[in-house]
Amino acid sequence: MLLTLDLGNTNLTIGLYDGKELRHHWRLATDHARMPDEYGLQLLGLLGRADCQADCLSGIVLASVVPPLTGRMIQACREYLQQEPLVVDAGVKTGLRIRYDDPRQVGADRVADAVAVLHLYGGPACVIDFGTATTFNAVTKDGEYLGGAITAGINLAAEALFTHAAKLPRIDLQRPPSVIGRNTVHAMQSGLLFGYVAMVEGMVARFRAELGPEMKVVATGGLASLVAKETKVVDIIAPWLTLEGLRIIWELNKPAG
Repeated sequence: MLLTLDLGNTNLTIGLYDGKELRHHWRLATDHARMPDEYGLQLLGLLGRADCQADCLSGIVLASVVPPLTGRMIQACREYLQQEPLVVDAGVKTGLRIRYDDPRQVGADRVADAVAVLHLYGGPACVIDFGTATTFNAVTKDGEYLGGAITAGINLAAEALFTHAAKLPRIDLQRPPSVIGRNTVHAMQSGLLFGYVAMVEGMVARFRAELGPEMKVVATGGLASLVAKETKVVDIIAPWLTLEGLRIIWELNKPAG
C-alpha cells in the first residue's frame, strides 16, 4: 500500500493506494499549529479506519507547499509509520521537463498535477487547481511544463470580502438562485461563483490561443465540481488529480526490488 500526502495551505489531502487503485482518500483542514506527534497519531488513526497498519505500507510520498509543516510531517512519518517519505522537490524524477525560469519555484502540487495529466490524459492541457490559490498550468503534448498563472482562490476572495468590508457577511459558497442577487448573500455568491467562472473561461481561451485548439482542460481541487457545473470549457473533473500524480512520481522513484 502507498500513502500519498498533499500538504496545502488550506487542506491536507491523503490517499491510500493499492497498486493503481485509490482505496481510501481523506481531505482534512491544515492546522499550522499541529505538532509531529499530532500528525503521527492522526495518520495512524486514518490507517486504522482503513484496516491498514503502518507495516502494510510500501512507501509514502509527500508534496508540500507549507515549508514550516514539511519537517513536522516528515518526522511524523519516521516516528509513527517507520517510513522515510519521498518528498517531491527539485531532485525527484517526474518525467516532466519544467521550462519555468527557476524550476525550484514551481509548487510540488503543481508538478504532481502536471505529471498526472500527462500520464492519464496527455497534452496539451490546461490544468486548473482550485485550492487556496487558483492556478492555471500549461502542459505541452511533448511533456513540458511551461508555467501558468496564479490568482487568489474563491474561498480566499470570499474571506477577504468579509474581513475588509464592514457590512459584508461571511457566506457559504454555493450557487445563488440567479446571477442578479436580490440580497447581499446572493449578490456575493453570484459575484464570487459566476465571476470566477467568467475568469476561468477567459483564461482558458487565452491558454488555448498559446497551446493550440486541441488543448484539454482538466480541473481539480475541492471547488472544481462547483465551478465546472457552470461552464462548458472544463473537459475533465479529477478531484484527486494531485494524489494520482504523487502515485506516479513514486513509481518513477521507488527503490528497486
